[in-house]
Amino acid sequence: MERLSTQTLAIGSVIVSLLVLVLALKIGAWWLTGSVALYSDALESLVNVVGALIAWVALRYAQKPPDRGHNYGHYKAEYFSAVAEGSMIIIAALLIVGAAVSSISDPGKPDLGPVGLGVNAIAMIVNLSWARVLIAAANKRSSPALLASGRHLMSDVWTSAGVLVGLVAASLTGWLILDPILAILVALNILREGSLVVLTSLDGLMDRALGRSEQDQIRDIIQKSLDGALQVHDLKTRAAGQATFVEFHLVVDSDMTVRRSHAICDRIEGAIHDEFPGATVTIHVEPDNKLKPTGIVPI
Repeated sequence: MERLSTQTLAIGSVIVSLLVLVLALKIGAWWLTGSVALYSDALESLVNVVGALIAWVALRYAQKPPDRGHNYGHYKAEYFSAVAEGSMIIIAALLIVGAAVSSISDPGKPDLGPVGLGVNAIAMIVNLSWARVLIAAANKRSSPALLASGRHLMSDVWTSAGVLVGLVAASLTGWLILDPILAILVALNILREGSLVVLTSLDGLMDRALGRSEQDQIRDIIQKSLDGALQVHDLKTRAAGQATFVEFHLVVDSDMTVRRSHAICDRIEGAIHDEFPGATVTIHVEPDNKLKPTGIVPI
């Protein structure tokens, strides 16, 4: 896992998605059975392929170093990728609902033999294995693009599992109406996942602050490194893909030299970098007449 680069993981997502889709796993299962529910599963896998390709392009762009036009880097490209993938998931869900509703009036008689269901089960196992790799890597690297792909694949896994169980039940009971009903349930699950992906990514584009636990951790780090200063206030944080930004005002004695105040800043920055490698820390030094009623003070 440590040796797999973000680019390698993104390319791996494309390969796995193609294996599941193109190598007749999902489409083959639908073709062998004629099931509307399996059609919905195949359509979601098609979205996986397109989403994986978008994530790969976005990750390449996001890793470009800062330039004159983008002084803070290109990290937010990952959020645009995740929003695009989430939007495609929602569109796929709506297409599935349309096909399922049409099928309710004439459900047909799908051939739910062991071969078609077995092919779908193999696809589910492939997706499950890679989804776990992607989600673990996304959490470790704070990558919204990889997390969107991983969550989408995991949603596909639960979709496949539900479809398999439901179609076996339909085969045993002879209730053909279960097939389009299952497709609608699959679509609702896909719609939920797509909405979560979009909303989470929009939060990143809107510069949402770090989580409460991370903010508390940064406050604790600052407080322990504040010796020689009087107070820190106006602490602000945000994340942009894999980048973390921290800024605050540091109040020191009015008679303190620039050299000494700079040394305090270096100490605080170093302590933050120890826990948040690569974080961009911006500190505005102020004299003691800028003290505020509340703030972070030395222990």
